[in-house]
Amino acid sequence: MRVEVDIPGRVSADLEAAAGEVVVVIGPNGAGKSTLLRAIAGLEPGRVRVGDDDWTDLEVPRRRVGYVFQDQSLFPHLSALDNVAFGPRARGRHRREAEDLALGWLRRFGIAELAHRKPRELSGGQAQRVAIARALATDPDVLLLDEPFTGLDVSVQVALRIELGQHLRDFPGIALLVTHDAIDALTLADRVLVLDEGRVAQVGPPAEVAAEPRTPHVARLVGLNLVADGEDLIAFTPDAVTVSLAEPEGSSRLRWHGPIATLAPHGDAVRLLVHASPDLLADLTPAAATELALVPGREVWLSAKATAVSRYGAAATGR
Repeated sequence: MRVEVDIPGRVSADLEAAAGEVVVVIGPNGAGKSTLLRAIAGLEPGRVRVGDDDWTDLEVPRRRVGYVFQDQSLFPHLSALDNVAFGPRARGRHRREAEDLALGWLRRFGIAELAHRKPRELSGGQAQRVAIARALATDPDVLLLDEPFTGLDVSVQVALRIELGQHLRDFPGIALLVTHDAIDALTLADRVLVLDEGRVAQVGPPAEVAAEPRTPHVARLVGLNLVADGEDLIAFTPDAVTVSLAEPEGSSRLRWHGPIATLAPHGDAVRLLVHASPDLLADLTPAAATELALVPGREVWLSAKATAVSRYGAAATGR
């Protein structure tokens, strides 16, 4: 299925996804991720095509979408059961049929015993399970999830991510999930779509996007340095970087120079952020950081062997 969205001056994107695929949408703040989802749902004006159908002038209730918002947006006066049953009832199901369907979805998420609680009586994780169940209960063609794990405890995020992944494997439509978390992209996505300044910068399988990022945001997300070099990009890990106070020698080394912006523990290493045009990350041992007397503001040289970097074309790829 092809999805096309065009909001002049804000978002222009199109993607192909097969039935059952999960497309994770990533990009920096202001890239247009939430706007993309809202346009598909009819909450933002713009040209929208889904498959062979033009949704541009289609009223919101007639769009076959399920939407999971960051803040759940459950109806506060309705029980969990009635929240999930709301969509099926709005689409013409009889009350008893809609409630049976809703209870089935609550059972799938392991919260059937909470069916008669109001949203204020639910924990964050419980409320988000209700919100996801409500979106799926409408049998949508497109499922939209806008940072569904935001604000939840880490343990709750892990459990909910596993549950959602299980349900998405059985979902016959396509799912678009907006996130800032690389874990979501690597564990839930069949395909990753990278938005940058409202346009598609890269589309591809998670492993491909992680190995060859084409925007600084994605590089940071997967823990890589990214440097533009003519028509190519160079990617390399922070532990492939050597830090020195004097300019390194040897023609086989790539090198950069700049002041330390920050340094902080990172696992067993000390991670530096250096303003080196572009900003670069470097990992070194605590002993080496102490020996070099590294502090914020100190000028350092960074270098990497040419054999330690990955070089690839800078053009956007995939669809």
